[in-house]
Amino acid sequence: MNDPEPVNGDELVALYDESGAVTGSAPRAEVRARGLWHAAGVVLVRSVDGRSAYVHLRAPDKDVFPGAYDCWAGGVVAAGETPAECASRELAEELGIRGVTPIPLYTLVFDEPPIRCHNFAFEVRWDGPVVHQPEEIVDGRWMPLDELRRWAEDPASPLVPDGRLGVLEWFRRYD
Repeated sequence: MNDPEPVNGDELVALYDESGAVTGSAPRAEVRARGLWHAAGVVLVRSVDGRSAYVHLRAPDKDVFPGAYDCWAGGVVAAGETPAECASRELAEELGIRGVTPIPLYTLVFDEPPIRCHNFAFEVRWDGPVVHQPEEIVDGRWMPLDELRRWAEDPASPLVPDGRLGVLEWFRRYD
């Protein structure tokens, strides 16, 4: 749902077709410029007791949804990488969370050109330290699920659009 790596136009991103099959790769800049189908591995980080989720503020210079809040750690699937590998990598890079295996939840399509992405959603439970990647995340906090639901249901809230869609689906399925 997000792209946590610094913008690097040469980074090779896995290309997907509309149905969700891998079709090749292209430089990140081309994916952005042409609105190509790609995928992301995204992780909802919940407290061990399950009552809250970690929400973070994206850096103001992000190439997608800068300065917005997100409840998913994640980023684009690199060429040759699986969505699960991407989810683990991004969780470690963005929030410093290691040593947990993200549990697959569902895949949700976000198709609002120029962003056309298959978001492979995962979840982890965590009560350890959270260490922000300063190039990507400005701030963050644990948010009670009832507050997150209010944010998700309010189109005027500061949640990123794809993250909102993803967490609304999470509430529909799991809460």
